[in-house]
Amino acid sequence: MTRRSPAQALGDAAEARALEHLRAHGLALLARNVASRLGEIDLVMRDGEAIVFVEVRSRGRTDYGGAAASVGPAKQRRLQREAQRYLNQRYGDRWPPCRFDVCALDGTSIEWIRGAF
Repeated sequence: MTRRSPAQALGDAAEARALEHLRAHGLALLARNVASRLGEIDLVMRDGEAIVFVEVRSRGRTDYGGAAASVGPAKQRRLQREAQRYLNQRYGDRWPPCRFDVCALDGTSIEWIRGAF
């Protein structure tokens, strides 16, 4: 059994809360923690016909802009590259509609930002 650091355990709990929130709003889980050397996508969901790539961010405090503000341009580029790899692998050149969402958990609140970038 692999030991998880406290930060990893908090991240796992945040992902579980975000997944529960998204499912409650009608999205279906396709994949979790999709990773390659290009990056990692926390959740891949389906919302109707659209594929939704979800970045989950959690912060106990809102210093430095909170959880949502931590998804900067470099992280967005890594997510986009990994999403392209995922779509190419599964759909070839016939991609379905897709978008990038952020689930930001600040303390006990969840902010779901659809089409974040």
